[in-house]
Amino acid sequence: MPVVIVAHLMAKPGQEGLVEKVFREAVPEVHAERGCSRYSLHKKAGSDGHFVMVEKWDSEQDLQAHREGAVMARVGKALGAALEGPPDVVVLEALPAGEPGKGAL
Repeated sequence: MPVVIVAHLMAKPGQEGLVEKVFREAVPEVHAERGCSRYSLHKKAGSDGHFVMVEKWDSEQDLQAHREGAVMARVGKALGAALEGPPDVVVLEALPAGEPGKGAL
């Protein structure tokens, strides 16, 4: 069963550029990981430091492998001091409605 994640990350003042750069560099590698259906970086409108990652994984096992993988280890090391705190991660359960493909991620 697919797993959808929304993760909010807050950059410390002055670290916004580093956070964006590190994630932009990591995205292509994550896209190549097994089970990655979506891994997309966003920034909250009107905010310099509030980043939102929207993810979709084919399975919980694929998500766990991503979390424990080399890319996330490198991202964590690069951003450890640049974030206000740990990401606020929300795991979503789809409630499909309406047209297939539009009613759920």
